[in-house]
Amino acid sequence: MSFLRRVSGLSLRDRVRSSDIHKQEARSRAAAPPRREEPVEVVRASHKDASWMPPCEEVFQARPSGRIPRADPDRDCTCSRLHSVFTLTATTTNSYSMAFNCTTRNYILETYYLSPFYAIEFGIGFPGNLLAVLGYIFCLPAWQSCNIYLFNLAVSDLIFLCTLPRLSYLYAYDQPETSPYACVINRYVLHVNLYSSILFMVWLSMDRFLLIKHPVRNHYLLRPRTALIVTGVSWLVVNVEVAPMIALMVHDLQIGNWSRCRDFASLKGDNINTLAYSLGLTMTGYILPLFALCAFSYQIAHLLRVQERALQHRTSFKRPLRVATSAAVMFLILYTPYHVLRNVRIASQPPWSSTELCTKMYIERLYILTRPLAFLHSVINPVFYFLMGDKFRELLLAKIRKLVRKTERQSEPA
Repeated sequence: MSFLRRVSGLSLRDRVRSSDIHKQEARSRAAAPPRREEPVEVVRASHKDASWMPPCEEVFQARPSGRIPRADPDRDCTCSRLHSVFTLTATTTNSYSMAFNCTTRNYILETYYLSPFYAIEFGIGFPGNLLAVLGYIFCLPAWQSCNIYLFNLAVSDLIFLCTLPRLSYLYAYDQPETSPYACVINRYVLHVNLYSSILFMVWLSMDRFLLIKHPVRNHYLLRPRTALIVTGVSWLVVNVEVAPMIALMVHDLQIGNWSRCRDFASLKGDNINTLAYSLGLTMTGYILPLFALCAFSYQIAHLLRVQERALQHRTSFKRPLRVATSAAVMFLILYTPYHVLRNVRIASQPPWSSTELCTKMYIERLYILTRPLAFLHSVINPVFYFLMGDKFRELLLAKIRKLVRKTERQSEPA
């Protein structure tokens, strides 16, 4: 019993002392100035695995402690600053993720769109243009001005089509062009054909207009010698227009250590303003010839209306009008998207354009889509050889029938 009393007495005394201690702490807290309390202790975690973070943007972990933490003089980064760091990191990560998503599909377009498209253009256009060239050489005894323009157009298309198999192979297997000479020659031939084709179509439309106006061919522009001079000047003008591109390509190859071949819209020139050159090439190589095609189509239509009224609809001259109009519509549809997006692509490259990365990639994809469409004229041009050539179709078909009969006679048993 005495032991229990001592224990109970000790417990009572301890409770009284504890009560006094609590009262003293309450009075001291009331007298002290207010101080912000932190419910958790913040300790620094090194996170050696997260080596990508800068030293100041350290990660802080919180753990329950039940006591007020001591001040850490080494902790310079506050929670608000840490929140800003996390926000910036998340934004940067999202930007890199968007950039990755933007750039992942270009090789798909090059592999599954450019490569088969170029292969199809070669498979259809090469036999047609080769047949036209051989037909003009072996089947046409007397050449007129129209035949000279058509022959040069076929030669231009044939040379260009010979460059497509290599491009199709490289795009199909996602391989870069390793030869700087092949890179320059390929791009140069491509653009020479692009602007010589529409120029020769202008001379063909002019020839048809003059032929309707002067049926007896007494105009000096309808003479074969004049046509040869016009053809030579046309080749010279087109090569002068495209010649600055060689300097751009050589400079770009030097920057890439002669190991990267890029298209015209991706070239970077220091001495030549690429955008100004592209706009000038668009104006002189495409827009002016297109206006000339439309003007000759209008003149042919006006002349045909006058002649039909004079002849009282006894004779129809509508084929030259259909041919000239079809040529103007073909180049308008095929060339316009390519030239617009090429200039937009070049304008979006410099730093002063402030174009976002994804926007640049979307522009590049649209530009890729227009490239094989612009070169589709090489596949369609053989149709004009048979529509516009004077007696060319009849002579070529007669020659083919003669060769077939000769082959059949040789295969018959004796």
